[in-house]
Amino acid sequence: MVILTIIYVLLLVIAALVGYTILQIKLYGMNVKDFWTFIKSIQDLDVLYKFSKRYEKMSSQEQIIFLAEAEKMFNAFDKVPSQIWEDEYEKYSQIVDVYRNIKMLRWSDANS
Repeated sequence: MVILTIIYVLLLVIAALVGYTILQIKLYGMNVKDFWTFIKSIQDLDVLYKFSKRYEKMSSQEQIIFLAEAEKMFNAFDKVPSQIWEDEYEKYSQIVDVYRNIKMLRWSDANS
């Protein structure tokens, strides 16, 4: 009986913490789904950051993949207040710079 009571209390505490977290996300003006997408995008940010360091050596197929993944990441970051991801700003700006460079390179190739 004591073990059942302890399990019940722990489940109640976990439910309260989840509810509090959802409340905090809502107070920031975000949807929980947008926040979850942002969490996944933080992981993608690290991969894209490493990938962006060698953008000059990318094949056209790799450039297309990079552009598509970067656009997904940009959309996720746009839905989240910048105060949350300010620690990742340097990586984000590096990816934006590479994104612009690749877009300009592909645009100039298409027009020549």
